[in-house]
Amino acid sequence: MGKGKLAKFADMERYENVFQYPFSVVADVPFEMQGHWREQYFHNSNPIVLELGCGKGEYTVELAKLCPDMNFIGVDIKGARMWTGATEALRQGLTNVAFLRTNIEIIDRFFGQDEVQELWLTFSDPQMKNPRKRLTSTYFLERYRRFLVDGGLLHLKTDSNFLFTYTTLMAEHNHLPVLLSTDDLYGEQGASPELLFPRTIQTYYESMWMARGLNIKYMKWQLPRDGALTEPEVEIELDDYRSYHRTKRSPKQTAY
Repeated sequence: MGKGKLAKFADMERYENVFQYPFSVVADVPFEMQGHWREQYFHNSNPIVLELGCGKGEYTVELAKLCPDMNFIGVDIKGARMWTGATEALRQGLTNVAFLRTNIEIIDRFFGQDEVQELWLTFSDPQMKNPRKRLTSTYFLERYRRFLVDGGLLHLKTDSNFLFTYTTLMAEHNHLPVLLSTDDLYGEQGASPELLFPRTIQTYYESMWMARGLNIKYMKWQLPRDGALTEPEVEIELDDYRSYHRTKRSPKQTAY
C-alpha cells in the first residue's frame, strides 16, 4: 500500500462524516446508529438517500449540494477513493453528507426498516459473469427491502447495455413500477423535465464513457416491499467493451 493511501486512511479515521466497517465481522458488532441516522448524525427529519458504489464520492457530494433538504450517504469499500468526496464535503461544510465504508453485501446491517427513501446506483460494475453480485439482482433487492420505505425509489445510471437490459428485465419480470427509462439520457430531445435532474451531474467516469461514444442509460423505478422476487431467465448480449480499454477475454457472447 502506498504512502498516499495510508495518509488518506489516517485522515478518515478522524473525519466526523466517515464511518468505517470494511469487514463482514461487523455481523458480531452491532451498528449503534442503525435506525437512528437522522437523530444521531444528521440532526433533522429529512429523507435519506444512499449512493451504493460511490467511488470517489463526487456524485454523493453534488447530490447533497443540489438537494440541501435531503440527507445523502455514499457507500463503498474503497476507502482511498472515498477520501476525495469526504474531504470535499468537509471543505464545503456540507452537513447533509456522510460516507460509509463497508461491503455492500451487508448494507442492511447499517439501516433500520423504513429509514431510507431512495438509492442511487451510479456506474455499477455490471458483473456479467455473476448475477448474484449485480446491484439490481434479487440478492440485493431483497436486502434493500429491509431498510427502504415501501415503494422506495431506485435510480440506475450506467454505460452498460448489459446491466441496463438486465435491470429492465428484472423490473418487467417482477412487475416493479418503472417511472422513467431511457437508453440515451443525453441524446433524447424534448425529454421529460424529470430527466433533467439525472443529467445535471456527471462523474469523471461518466464523462470518459461519453467521450468514447457510449450512451448513458438511466432508469428510475419503485421497489414494493411485498411479493416474491425472481430472476429473469433470459440471455442477454454481453457488453463488447471493458473499462480502461481492456479487451474482452471471454469467448461468451451472452449471459443470464
